[in-house]
Amino acid sequence: MTVGPHGWKLRLNAYKTPNDQRAAFELAVTVLPLVALWAAMWLMAGVSPWLPALLAVPSGALLVRLFMIQHDCGHNAFFSSRNANDWTGRVLGVLTLTPYDFWRHSHAMHHAGSGNLDRRGMGDIDTLTIDEYLARSRWGRLKYRMYRHPLVMFGLGPTFLFLLQHRLPVGGARLGRMPWLSTMLTNLGIAAFFAFVISLLGLSTFLLLYLPMIVIGASVGVWLFYVQHQFEQTYWERDIDWSHPDAALHGSSFYDLPRWLMWLTGNIGIHHLHHLSSRIPFYRLPEALADYPELRSIGRLTLWQSLACVRLTLWDSGSHQMVPFAALTHRTA
Repeated sequence: MTVGPHGWKLRLNAYKTPNDQRAAFELAVTVLPLVALWAAMWLMAGVSPWLPALLAVPSGALLVRLFMIQHDCGHNAFFSSRNANDWTGRVLGVLTLTPYDFWRHSHAMHHAGSGNLDRRGMGDIDTLTIDEYLARSRWGRLKYRMYRHPLVMFGLGPTFLFLLQHRLPVGGARLGRMPWLSTMLTNLGIAAFFAFVISLLGLSTFLLLYLPMIVIGASVGVWLFYVQHQFEQTYWERDIDWSHPDAALHGSSFYDLPRWLMWLTGNIGIHHLHHLSSRIPFYRLPEALADYPELRSIGRLTLWQSLACVRLTLWDSGSHQMVPFAALTHRTA
């Protein structure tokens, strides 16, 4: 019997129950190695200010995993208690430089409208259709091309997002006081944390230790988010034809990473299942995928295949696929 997207959504509901002991374990095996790496970087800085750079990559990777735990907290999926999820998320937001409550709202909007051409612009990557791009002025096209350039998308952009944009509740004017409270209290926590560490290490050592981690972690995080929705056969429809289960299953990739990378990224690569049922804890996603191996072929991308996603920049409503800027030569010829 063929199971449709709605049927899969119902089947996956069986995996939504969090396990508090498992959640505590996942938190511990992420935080403790990160603290150990920070301590090692501090000791190495006493030998040479440049030696800690050797540990920037694993430290940045563990920051990504912390963000994925914060992400699950935002879905009320990590612990069984809403309060435990929220306060864990808020504390982790100080380390990931992300105002938890405000981010949780924008991310919920992303889930509610992912793949809907009439609900773009909240918690997603800006994506234009070919017709929309061609209707823009020369300056508008140039801005979009600059935004979509890999150096901006995966380098300057993530750094700007986490270091600067998250410091103000951009786009939250309609939500009342919550965005300001979330952002400013997070900023206060970040300032207190930074002041404490700087008092121990000094400003220059702190910058050498922390900035590379943030830049690496932010870039990896944006890359993951990008390939989870910006692949060739993804899903975009106008509101009248849009379906949440269809968008979840076919508009989210299964990023089939090696097991150790799946661990570091909190299994977020099993993104189609996550969008079908966002209350499934990340530590239960592999269990669901193992029980339903037929879901492995839907939207599957390997690490090597995902590199081709960088060139995909526009949605072609005629062929229902993402295409590169080069495809415009056929439209304008």
